[in-house]
Amino acid sequence: MRIYDIIQKKKYGEALTKEEIEFFVDGFTKEKIHDYQASALMMAIWFNGMTDEEITDLTLAMAHSGDMVDLSDVEGFTVDKHSTGGVGDKTTLIVAPIVAACGGKVAKMSGRGLGHTGGTIDKLESISGFDTALSKEDFIKAVNDCGLCVVGQTGNLAPADKKLYALRDVTATVDSIPLIASSIMSKKLAAGSQGIVLDVKTGSGAFMKTVEASTELAQKMVSIGNSAGRKTVALITDMDVPLGTAIGNSLEVKEAINVLCGKQKDDLFEVCIALASNMLCLVHSKGYEECEKMALEAVENGSALQKLKAMVTAQGGNAEWIDCPEQFPKAEFSYDIVSENDGYISFMDAQKIGTSSVILGAGRESKEDSIDFSAGIILHKKTGDRVQTGDVIATLYSNKKDSFSSAEKLFKNALEFSTDYTKEHKAVIKVIK
Repeated sequence: MRIYDIIQKKKYGEALTKEEIEFFVDGFTKEKIHDYQASALMMAIWFNGMTDEEITDLTLAMAHSGDMVDLSDVEGFTVDKHSTGGVGDKTTLIVAPIVAACGGKVAKMSGRGLGHTGGTIDKLESISGFDTALSKEDFIKAVNDCGLCVVGQTGNLAPADKKLYALRDVTATVDSIPLIASSIMSKKLAAGSQGIVLDVKTGSGAFMKTVEASTELAQKMVSIGNSAGRKTVALITDMDVPLGTAIGNSLEVKEAINVLCGKQKDDLFEVCIALASNMLCLVHSKGYEECEKMALEAVENGSALQKLKAMVTAQGGNAEWIDCPEQFPKAEFSYDIVSENDGYISFMDAQKIGTSSVILGAGRESKEDSIDFSAGIILHKKTGDRVQTGDVIATLYSNKKDSFSSAEKLFKNALEFSTDYTKEHKAVIKVIK
């Protein structure tokens, strides 16, 4: 078997066999196949696509290219949640405790933020002492004891995907639905959970900009998960608007605490309840309404908040910060962005707003960049809200006072205004099973 023949076959739009896909993934992972050959195959896939069977075979080959996490020592049904990335997306901090409070086991590996999207690991590490690098034994023990644990991704989890993604990133082949679907699902399958709920973002702050593209991606991933024997559901959720009101690591943790205390019932709350309820449907094999009631009760009776505190304690963090969020360090400087218009905010480019938070220090442009946990943005107005000249739309926080000017300029460029606004905003657009 030769990689040349495999490239030639896909160049003409033919379907690759399981054996050919496995030959490519194994050879590329072991550096027997060169980058330029893999690049040629990725571009052929970009142009000609893949069948559902090919995508599943590629996903499984990449999942098995490294460690497959064994969660058999976890007592109960394990369920994972994955988001395709967005601005202000702190859902894991809310959803995982709710599911754990209702009997699910959330053994989750998460990533760091890069570019305009934040990372769950960065947010958790803004809590004093929180350890995201547990041993396998401590990881399993925390899941069994608390019902949840969130750690950083291991270095050898789906290494083929890591190599391929780096190559796709510099060869303009990132935006291929077969390659996106197999990339995401290879890591989810390798992570070992029995059930998977996917939060597929759509809109200006998401990788997939249209509902149609997001739906196609979601359908592919659900098909892969079910074909691999994992119960899989996807939600299409809106990312034309940042989720919630906080953008930035410790600011988002404090907002998550606010939601778990039952003090915030907005789009963030709506998305989190929908995700948690669908996860519980997989855990308990019950109907959505019954599982939604369980999720709401976990917030109302405080048991979800207690689960968050238990996880923080189990992972070495200071749980007093959950009871008293004012202990989180505050940025030295703040700056209010005021409206220069009368009317309604008709559009917010979430990606530009996320990039504004990066300028303030809340994110990183490269993996080597450090993060200011206290930096970020609090939104006072969002799409659909009426504003008058002089109203404060958002407050910027940073320890770099000279960052405010460029962050404000980009933030204002992200906004559009109109004299009226009638569009209905749906945080959860559809569910795909």
